[in-house]
Amino acid sequence: MRRTFSKIRFNLTLRGLRSSFLALGALFVMTLPGLAHEVRPAVGDVTIGADTVRIDLRVTLESLVAGIDLAGLADTNESPLSGYYDLLRGKSAADLDAAFRKAWPRIQSGIFIQVDGAALTPEIAELRIPEVGDVSLPRDSILTLSAALPPGDSPVQAGWMAGYGPLVLRQIGEGEDLYTGYLTGGALSDPMPRVGVAQIGALTEFGRYIVLGFEHIVPKGLDHILFVLGLFLFSLHLRPLLMQVTAFTLAHTVTLALASLKIVTIPAEIVEPLIAASIVFVAVENILGGRITWRRVAVVFGFGLLHGLGFASVLGEIGLNPARFVADLVAFNVGVEIGQLAVISVAFLAFGAWFGRKPWYRTRVVIPISALIAVTGAWWMIQRIIL
Repeated sequence: MRRTFSKIRFNLTLRGLRSSFLALGALFVMTLPGLAHEVRPAVGDVTIGADTVRIDLRVTLESLVAGIDLAGLADTNESPLSGYYDLLRGKSAADLDAAFRKAWPRIQSGIFIQVDGAALTPEIAELRIPEVGDVSLPRDSILTLSAALPPGDSPVQAGWMAGYGPLVLRQIGEGEDLYTGYLTGGALSDPMPRVGVAQIGALTEFGRYIVLGFEHIVPKGLDHILFVLGLFLFSLHLRPLLMQVTAFTLAHTVTLALASLKIVTIPAEIVEPLIAASIVFVAVENILGGRITWRRVAVVFGFGLLHGLGFASVLGEIGLNPARFVADLVAFNVGVEIGQLAVISVAFLAFGAWFGRKPWYRTRVVIPISALIAVTGAWWMIQRIIL
């Protein structure tokens, strides 16, 4: 009886291990294309005049023309229409302009501008499309929309359908007044007045930046997820994990603040390959093994500086309210930390809790997963440097 029970428990353990590796394998299959097809938010600057509202959108037109449903997607390759999307990337500016205008009636129906609940009709005021460059990268076009406002002083709300992906709307007023709305799921902006900018409570804004920071890790920050997973796999003991995570957190907090203040600016062409290299480094060190040393902590700190610059690129697109700069920066960082803890918690529940005490944990879990992480990081590094 005892031998039968042991066999059943062993089979369950193997089954759990196999399921865990299949899930992780699926993650790596999804990450292999890299970030070239990453879904990024469109950014729109809203100007409200006496009788007209104008929205200048920086947007990837190809996804709108292709009709890809971006709701919940992290990468356009996940869509069955990704082939058409990639084809549109190679079209000339004139051809893409013609394709967009042909699809405009469909696209227009998913863009919402309203006053007192009454829908306004957006029209194309201007469209600027760059010529074809690197077709492996998204092409940012500038789409200017306008709509006639009804008489009165009622505020304006704007947004678009969930399938168009995340949308950042900014209303810039005089001085340092700034409103930023990060819209997902088809949500509308806060009411934007015709004089001044929309005002939201400090606590509400703080909460929104926490969510934004969390989402930048889970589910959108695949490179950051793999780096944190690499830190976790080094050792199941609390001290090594705490030393690494603390060093990483301190480092990315410093560069996130400096980059947001425009004190430090390094091009993404340099930062992104180095972030991929950091993933390779921690994964290879996991394979080689050894005890936690100050050299490992110092290297993690250095890579944390790079990741902070990567985080800052998100805030650069969205913009921080100058009047609440410190609070918004802290909130975003809190969200990032919660995202990192979520990654570590899931990893512990998936691998550490089940197999951490097994004598084969290192050979069957740590080394194979670290090898997959290293290969993925190396592929991303090649993509970001050469491809």
